[in-house]
Amino acid sequence: MATAPIPLFDAQDHARRWLADYATRAGPGDVLGATPDTAWTAMLAELAAVASDDLGHARERVRRHAADIGMGFRISGEAEERLWPVSPVPLLLHARDWAPLAAGIAQRAELLEAVLADLYGAQTLVADGRLPAALVAGSPQFLRAAVGLPPPGGRHLHFVAFDLARGPDGEWRVLADHLRAPAGAGYALENRLAVSRTLGGLQERLNIQRHAPFFAALRAGLAALCRRADPRIGLLTPGRFSPSYAEQAHLARYLGLLLVEGDDLAALDGKLYVRTVAGLKRIDALWRRIDSRLLDPLAFDSHSQIGVPGLIDAWAAGNLVLSNAPGAGVLEARAFSAFLPGLATELIGAPLSLPNIATWWCGQDGERAAVQRDLDRLLIAPAFAAAPLGLPAGQPVAGAELNGAARDALLADLARRPQDYVGQELVRLSTMPAVDGEGLVPRPFTLRVFATRGPDDRWTVLPGGFARIGAGEDGRADARAIAVGEGIWSADVAVYGPEPQAPVSLLPPLDSLHIRRNPGTLPSRVADNFFWLGRYLERGEALLGAIRLLLGHSIDADGGAALAPATVGRLVGLIVGAGAAAHPPSLARAQLTAFARAALEDEAWQSVAAINGHARTIGAGARDRLSADMVRLLEAPFPQQRGMLDRAGSVQRRYAALSGLAAEHMVRTDSWRFLDLGRRIERGMAMARAARLFGLGGASGDDLSTLLDLADSQITYRQRYPTGLARVPAIDLVALDGNNPRSLAYQVRCATERLRELPVLSDDGMAEPQQTLGIALAATLATATAATLDADVLGDVERRLGMLSDAVARRYFLQGAEPLRAGGLTLA
Repeated sequence: MATAPIPLFDAQDHARRWLADYATRAGPGDVLGATPDTAWTAMLAELAAVASDDLGHARERVRRHAADIGMGFRISGEAEERLWPVSPVPLLLHARDWAPLAAGIAQRAELLEAVLADLYGAQTLVADGRLPAALVAGSPQFLRAAVGLPPPGGRHLHFVAFDLARGPDGEWRVLADHLRAPAGAGYALENRLAVSRTLGGLQERLNIQRHAPFFAALRAGLAALCRRADPRIGLLTPGRFSPSYAEQAHLARYLGLLLVEGDDLAALDGKLYVRTVAGLKRIDALWRRIDSRLLDPLAFDSHSQIGVPGLIDAWAAGNLVLSNAPGAGVLEARAFSAFLPGLATELIGAPLSLPNIATWWCGQDGERAAVQRDLDRLLIAPAFAAAPLGLPAGQPVAGAELNGAARDALLADLARRPQDYVGQELVRLSTMPAVDGEGLVPRPFTLRVFATRGPDDRWTVLPGGFARIGAGEDGRADARAIAVGEGIWSADVAVYGPEPQAPVSLLPPLDSLHIRRNPGTLPSRVADNFFWLGRYLERGEALLGAIRLLLGHSIDADGGAALAPATVGRLVGLIVGAGAAAHPPSLARAQLTAFARAALEDEAWQSVAAINGHARTIGAGARDRLSADMVRLLEAPFPQQRGMLDRAGSVQRRYAALSGLAAEHMVRTDSWRFLDLGRRIERGMAMARAARLFGLGGASGDDLSTLLDLADSQITYRQRYPTGLARVPAIDLVALDGNNPRSLAYQVRCATERLRELPVLSDDGMAEPQQTLGIALAATLATATAATLDADVLGDVERRLGMLSDAVARRYFLQGAEPLRAGGLTLA
């Protein structure tokens, strides 16, 4: 009997069914309209080919790609970073619809540039009454110290972002301007990468415009303003606690920029330098992601802890390009939106083709009266960044939603300080498709778009940007519903059209003959981080080894497998000496169990969990230089298995994986050298300490066995000496055998090699202090013998390894207010 054929999966059919179902839910203002473009069918067919009929699977798949890329963000006030929420369904815009938007974005950027040039130059707009003086002078973002300082190249704005809203009628309007340190371009790039990995055929199928030309224009535009032909450009970040630090790290890596913090930089004689392990290196331009007032404590806010004293002097002298110029954020205030339409015709010769939402600044009598009269039909918002008394949360509030004491408080403060408030029209948002469960649902959205000034001084607009999708099918259909947080998603925005797109990339062409083996500049702070990452990983692994020995031989052991009490006492002393836990009251099993648990996971002590936390912190701040796999291992939560031995085993495997990645996947650059140097010094100190505790005269068999276990040398010893344990051979293997990768001598030899490979400040051929210390240590161990090695020698070696660590720090790492190392000054 013939069996019925299995029906083939039809991706086009699934796409049509999804669209038909979506049409029953979407309102008339949805982006798909009454008759969706065939592009939406093509996109959903690509999605069906990946996920069959399970859109939930598609969402999880794109999120996994986002995790692989390393996309994340932090909500203000939260310690932990969240995974960036990417929707598998991009927003599709036809090129003919995008073109007028792009033109409007470039036009608005030109208008804002013209206004800034006047505010920080001739100030005729205020003098002639076209802008109220209180509007400018009352803004906390207006920097009087920057007035009269023309920026290098004569331009205040190099990179801008705008939030756009599409109304149900299809009209686009500007919700907000982002000029101080616009964020999000990296997320737009990462969204495109994650969605492209999920919908691999969509790029060519729809001729989607690419992002690479925009980022190439950004980099080239900054370089064109610099005085040197081959400039060094940095991305200035507030640090790893910035909500968008992951985005900043990704952008720096993608664009080939140096990711720097304020402590990495130093101003000297009107120029800016980055402190590196090879001395001071000139910085020509900074794409800043910190607030203008925090840039320079000498010029602006004297309380700034993340700025660079003298940075503004370098900028004013024309030796440093800043994107964007200090003080650009003055135009971000909502109050300025009330005046931009009137200024457009005068300053750029045409009305705004992309209008902003209607705004009334209450600092004017007529406008204040209108806002008070129409309060229930308007959105009431702070005029500037600071929260006024009537809006203590600092967020816009619909006037109709205010009642009782809140309404009275707002009206009272509006009468007292009207200049602190604006009234704005309530913007109803259009919807777009988003995945909910196994189907598509309409969700309100806004669009963040970006423009950069290219080397030709013209604005280049990123095709698309990224969409932010609100929660709730009905939702709060105004712009307040959109903020990245709980229940909010982002989406790639793809501009498509009939014209094929050239495969542009920031990567060099496949036939490029240019070769570079120098990885570039290594800031001293980054070197410090890698050095201590190596030390913490080795310290945690050594402590874990001692805890596992205690667990395996003294707590969970039966009968004769237990260690002698004297050996257990020394093992406990080793763990206590590391600061991992308090000394147990006795060596009874229950007491040892509690002691081992504390040493493993009590973060009030320097336990394994606490040490892992230190390593995780460093990894979070070095993600632009670490692989995604390494960052993922460092950020993984502490294991939660029920048994301590199981948890310890899981952590041990993680240490082994990190060690393997460092050994086999990291290129032998100075970053790796500092990582390895930290490991060698830490392991050398641990081996010296273990040999002194368990390997000297009078050591028992249990002591020697423990020593070999701590040095991971048990198998090697048994192969060499099958007749049994002896003290002198054991101490030779652990302390002096240069062929044993776990021995003390091997660590010192490797540390000396790393020091020889690191840069030096002088070219006289003489060893620097840290190199001299390493050579002397190696000589001490090379001339020692196992039979005569005693506690004094081992203690001295451990002390000298600590001195070597201090010498490395003095030579290569930042030392607070230590004077600049003028001997390392270079214009390279």
